[in-house]
Amino acid sequence: MAADLEEKTDRYGELLTEALEEASVAPPAGTPMAEAAEECYEMAASYLEDGSHFRDEGDLVNALASFSYGHAWLDAGARVGLFDVPTDGHLFTV
Repeated sequence: MAADLEEKTDRYGELLTEALEEASVAPPAGTPMAEAAEECYEMAASYLEDGSHFRDEGDLVNALASFSYGHAWLDAGARVGLFDVPTDGHLFTV
C-alpha cells in the first residue's frame, strides 16, 4: 500500500530534523574537509527550511522533495566521512 503523501512528508521532515540534530562535523576545525562538512550541513538545513515553507503553503510534493534532498546531503556527507553519525541504521546508510 502506498504511503499517504501528507504522512510521508511529515515523516521525512521529522527524519531530516532528527538527522540534523544527530550529525556532527567529523574533520578537525579549520581544515578544508571541515569547511566542506559545514557547507553540506548548511545545505541540509536550508532544505529543511524550504521544505517547512512548502509544507506550510500546502505544497506537499515540493516539501517532500526538499526534505529528501536535505537528508541526501547529510547522508552523502556521512558516507564520505564528513559527519559523525549514529550507525544504528535508523537515520543514515553508513
